[in-house]
Amino acid sequence: MEEGDLAGRRVLEVGCGTGRLAAALADRGARVWGVDPSAEMLARARENAGRRARFKEARAEALPFKDGWFERAVLRLAVHLVDRSRALPELARVLRPGGRAVVATFAPEHFDRYWLSRLIPAVVEVDSRRFPAPDTLAGELQAAGFERVHTRRLHQRARLSREEALERIAGRFISTLRLLDDDAVAAGLARAERELPDAFDSELEWAVLRADLPGAPQ
Repeated sequence: MEEGDLAGRRVLEVGCGTGRLAAALADRGARVWGVDPSAEMLARARENAGRRARFKEARAEALPFKDGWFERAVLRLAVHLVDRSRALPELARVLRPGGRAVVATFAPEHFDRYWLSRLIPAVVEVDSRRFPAPDTLAGELQAAGFERVHTRRLHQRARLSREEALERIAGRFISTLRLLDDDAVAAGLARAERELPDAFDSELEWAVLRADLPGAPQ
């Protein structure tokens, strides 16, 4: 999280999943709380982060914290999973005046370029509906009480082996695959087995939004 110094600050991660980001933020000196609606994910988060962060089972739409408790908040690949009309005002509520939220999501151009989309075209159709466009999200953040909303694009590239890719598809490693029927996933896996090279570049196109609450910067 590059949007400001974190040492000693109270930071909330909404949709913390396995806790890896929460642990990384704690390693940078933040006092981190993570929330997730899945007890299974929270168990993994506690294993990964140990005592570096605190975790609570909760939904983004009803955060179990008092008003103005945090100075920073982050949602990474979580904003498309929540009811934003309720979750974003909740995020504003638990941040103090001048606090900052950072939302990392996929940019619209990501879906056509992602390696999985060629193998399972239904992924593009499903995710294009699920993920909000950056301009839409910026407007929703402003409606929730945030101001000075800035968006930047990031490109990320990583090398992925054929074996890793096959394992990910078989394990339905992203929530989108769990929304597809078994036949679609099986067909994509078979195509991947036929067509994927031994190694290839996996590219991600991110939209990162920074939104500040009114008040003196924190």
